[in-house]
Amino acid sequence: MFQDRARLRVRAGDGGRGAISFRREAHVPRGGPDGGDGGRGGSVILRADPQVTTLSDFRYRSVQRAPSGGNGAGEKRTGKSATDLVLRAPPGTLVTDPATGAVIADLVAPGQELLLARGGEGGRGNTHFKSSTRRAPRIAEDGQPGEEREIDLELKLIADVGLVGLPNAGKSSLLAALTRAHPKIAAYPFTTLSPNLGVLRDEERELVVADIPGLIEGAHQGAGLGEEFLRHVERTRLVVHVIDAAREDPVADMDVVAAELAAYGKGLEGRDHIVALNKMDLPDARERAGDLARRVGAPSYAVSAATGEGVPQLARAIFAACPPRPVTEPPEAERRIEFARTARDWRVEREDGAFRVIGDRVERLAGGIDWDSPDATAYFQEFLLRSGIERELRAQGAKEGDTVRVGKIELEWQESGGR
Repeated sequence: MFQDRARLRVRAGDGGRGAISFRREAHVPRGGPDGGDGGRGGSVILRADPQVTTLSDFRYRSVQRAPSGGNGAGEKRTGKSATDLVLRAPPGTLVTDPATGAVIADLVAPGQELLLARGGEGGRGNTHFKSSTRRAPRIAEDGQPGEEREIDLELKLIADVGLVGLPNAGKSSLLAALTRAHPKIAAYPFTTLSPNLGVLRDEERELVVADIPGLIEGAHQGAGLGEEFLRHVERTRLVVHVIDAAREDPVADMDVVAAELAAYGKGLEGRDHIVALNKMDLPDARERAGDLARRVGAPSYAVSAATGEGVPQLARAIFAACPPRPVTEPPEAERRIEFARTARDWRVEREDGAFRVIGDRVERLAGGIDWDSPDATAYFQEFLLRSGIERELRAQGAKEGDTVRVGKIELEWQESGGR
């Protein structure tokens, strides 16, 4: 099934925990701390891959999580950093913020990447907390949590040429005749329910041709899923109006489609276009071919997708109307797009009669301390004083004996006496 929209929740891996460890060797009575740092958590990256054509991979896997980093160990061994999780999407994928609709990135070039969520940094081991007065610190840090966010993905096909027309005009048959693609073809309207792609080649180059499902009056307002289909025309350089020349008024049919393109906007009204007068294998179409060519007001070509008549001439006209694209690689700075870093400052909130301290660094420190060690608890109290958290707790009314929560740790508040 062709999937061109998806909502995705991504979660980067957490950093590994720093180790509390001490060097223990014969003849080294005072070896000191040797706890290593935790490894980095894996990031989540979205990469434009030309081998992928739809967003169907995310239809049943809407939550993606990268692995976490390994914990540190003794002998100053750093935990293993996790592998990044790379998600693949087709070139032409637009990434937006579900809450605001703002465009975050437009991945158009193969290999272009968006860093969706950064992996957490590993926590520091107790070797980092040694000082002249703290010779055996029982202090380490938890790893930094990985970033988490929700995004919307929308695919707008990157095709050079778009075949448009009313249902049953023969667009899929013409795509097959031009490119040897194998779309579903049948003699009834709305056979094509999703865009099909084919590659038109000559001796020197190739063009990507998209068969856009049949459009009807009101398509720009969503009639017949028209709005879903019209956005796939946005990136095309040339529009080929495919009309059934055997119908009662083919020019009126073309006018309906042209009006829908104009009403949709986004530059489609002024897009270069030519006309394919299809079904020349039928007597009614052949009889009126000359009159139709004069009335359509654009370069036109009489063709039969069924027999191949006129198809080579149409192919040459398409190449002539689509000069080679300039070969441009995105600047190196644009090949990897990143979200702005999430602020990781602290704040104090009231919570069920208690106080909660929220902040990346303070939570990591609280999670890594040996609370049975007076030395470690004194260090944490000192950190609260230096950072200004203790002052803020007092300002919000914290008193001796009140409950203070930091991450998963619950403490009984005691004044340090500092200011």
